[in-house]
Amino acid sequence: MTPLPRTLFGRTAALLLVAFAVLQGTALLVVWHKVIVPLAERSADNLAARMVLAAQTWVELPPATRPDYELELSLRHGLELGAVANRLPEALASGYFERLVAEALADRAGHPVSLKRGPDPDWAWAELPLGGQLLRIGFQRDRYALAAPWEAVGALLGGALAILLLALLMVRRTALRLRSLGDSAQAVGQGRLPERLPETGPEEIRDLTSAFNRMAAEVQSLLENRTTLLAGISHDLKTPLTRLRLALAMLEGVDPARQRRMEADVAEMERLIADMLAFARGLRAEPAEARDLAALLGELADKTGQIGAVRWAGGPPCPWPVAEAAFRRIIGNLLENALRYGAGEAVDLELSCADREARVVVLDRGPGIPVAEREAVFRPFHRLETSRGRDSGGSGLGLAIARQLADAHGWRIELADRPGGGLAATLVMPRDGATST
Repeated sequence: MTPLPRTLFGRTAALLLVAFAVLQGTALLVVWHKVIVPLAERSADNLAARMVLAAQTWVELPPATRPDYELELSLRHGLELGAVANRLPEALASGYFERLVAEALADRAGHPVSLKRGPDPDWAWAELPLGGQLLRIGFQRDRYALAAPWEAVGALLGGALAILLLALLMVRRTALRLRSLGDSAQAVGQGRLPERLPETGPEEIRDLTSAFNRMAAEVQSLLENRTTLLAGISHDLKTPLTRLRLALAMLEGVDPARQRRMEADVAEMERLIADMLAFARGLRAEPAEARDLAALLGELADKTGQIGAVRWAGGPPCPWPVAEAAFRRIIGNLLENALRYGAGEAVDLELSCADREARVVVLDRGPGIPVAEREAVFRPFHRLETSRGRDSGGSGLGLAIARQLADAHGWRIELADRPGGGLAATLVMPRDGATST
């Protein structure tokens, strides 16, 4: 079974084409059987009657008047008539109308009649034995063939085709408007404010576009307010946290182990605040500049390798338009996750650079992530069952920040099983910055 097209335009076009083919096929059948066939049969029968009557009249006329009668037939009716001694040897490769004429002649003559071909291919000839003579009578095929109904059918088909093309054009315009709405909705989902869509076209499309433009502006305003609010909270919390840290340092007679735990709690609070602020600011895209991805990955491998083994084999230069800060944060988060859950084994870092996209892969040998959880792990504060503890599981914002940064720059993060066990986390960066699926 042929699958349906995926797009609105494709499905509507396919439906219109099928409906057009069915309706026009039905119309042609009706026109053929109810109009063309009766007209052709009547026209052929009239021509056959005229030819037989002309031959019978010629036989009954005195020989002296026959030449004048033959001239009148030629001028007024386009028929050529005369007595011959021998039959034409070659049968005419007749069409539909010629077959009808031959059948009508046979019915009126009482014996089979076949049309013959003479020196002029535009003429058809019939040979009728009458009055002891062999008469040959011919007609010009173009003059008597039925053409007007076919022109009407052509006009009908042309009009229907024009209506079909106009309908497809209108559907195409609507589909393009909906596609632009979808692209803009994706940009809003990634935290970007798209260009304001033109509020033109039919009333329903204008209302939909106007509502979308208002929604996009409101969402952007809410995101900016969220970022401002979190930034203000982060700034306001720094002072009391600093006082707590100083108070802890000045405490006397306190169990050193308990003091260290309290200091660790304060440090954890500061880290959570920093992560929340980074999460809030993650939707802000930064301009892309040409950078060598291989060199950037080398620096990240050296830096992250201080807390665990990161294997980076290097590679040829890969110049790419990239937002460097976002790239460093995403790959850094992926490397930290891989080291945290990699069961103590080394993490591999790979780069593939093609014309249309670059792919950075972080591979570990940990327990991996179940397929059902691979989308949920990108939600803020989501942790798998095996990493619920704060010490091992982190704040639960690392992958959420990485996803938001990737979305903001038109990239995407893919999670898959690594052959032999473990997880493969891939950052895909299309050259044009548009995500593809």
